[in-house]
Amino acid sequence: MDPHWDDMKVFLAVAREESLSGAGRVLKLDPATVGRRIARLEGAFEAPLFVKSPQGYTMTAAGERLLAHAEQAEEAMRGAAESLTGPADRLSGQIRIGAPDGCANFILPQVCARIGRDHPDLDIQILALPRIINLSRREADMAITVSPPTAGQLLVQKITDYKLHLVASRRYLRRNPPITSVEDLVDHRIIGYIPDMVFDRELDYLSDLGIERVALASNSVAVQLRLVAHDTALCIAHDFTLAFNGRLRKVLADQISLTRSFYLVRHQGDRRSERLNRFAETLSRGIRDEVAHLEEQSAPAS
Repeated sequence: MDPHWDDMKVFLAVAREESLSGAGRVLKLDPATVGRRIARLEGAFEAPLFVKSPQGYTMTAAGERLLAHAEQAEEAMRGAAESLTGPADRLSGQIRIGAPDGCANFILPQVCARIGRDHPDLDIQILALPRIINLSRREADMAITVSPPTAGQLLVQKITDYKLHLVASRRYLRRNPPITSVEDLVDHRIIGYIPDMVFDRELDYLSDLGIERVALASNSVAVQLRLVAHDTALCIAHDFTLAFNGRLRKVLADQISLTRSFYLVRHQGDRRSERLNRFAETLSRGIRDEVAHLEEQSAPAS
C-alpha cells in the first residue's frame, strides 16, 4: 500500500506535537483515528516511526529520516496551492506571525493593517507571546525575535535596530528625588521583567545597569508601561512605545541608551515559497518604516 498525503500530514502533526491528542487537536481528529493513521503509515513503510514513552511520542531513526521528506512534500503542496489561488500580485490564504510582546502590541498592528488593506484576501494572525516561538512545531509561519537563533534549520534576517531608554511619568519626576546620575537610581523603584521569566538575554536590561531588585515586575511590556503611567516607578522602555504614552519622559537619556535588534526567522524550507518570500519582504520593510516613524515621535528627555 502506498502512503497517502493525508497520512503524511498526520505524521507531521504527531512529530511536532509529540502526542496523539495534540496532533488530533491540530487536525481536528480524535486521538484513536490519529493512532490508526500512524499505524497504517508504519505498515506502508514496514518500519516503526515513533516510540511511545511517558513523555510522549518520540521519532525513531526511520521517523527522523521520513521527517525531512514529509516537510518537503508539505512545502510542495503549499506551493502548488499558492500557484492556483488569487491574482498573481495579491497575497492570499493565512499567515501567522509570532512576536514578542512589545513588537506585537506597538508595531505589528499598524504594519499588518496596512498589509491587509493591500491584500484583502490575506488572513494575518499575530501571536503575541512572552517567550520564543517554536517554529519547528509550526506555532507560526515566521517569528520576530530580539536575537538571532543559533540552532535549527532556519532562515534568519535582521530587520532593524531599535532604541530603549529609561522613562518615568512627569508627575513621578516632580514628586520624587532628582535623578542626575545612574547612582541616583538606588533611591527609586524600578519596573522590569519578572527575573526568572526573562526568555532572552537581550531583554535583561536592568542587569546592564547593575540593578538587582525589581520592585514591580511583569512579563508584558504593555503592563510595565501602564505601571509607569500610574506614577509608581521608572522602567526601561522601547522608544517606539513612547508615541503612545505621552505622559512619559526619558530620564538620563545621555547616560542610559540601549540598542537592540529585531530579526525575522522562518523555516528554511519556506525559501521556495514566493508567497512567503513576498510577505516576509513586505513585513520587514513595514517594521523598519514603523520603528523609524515612531522613534521620531518618541518623548523628549526630562
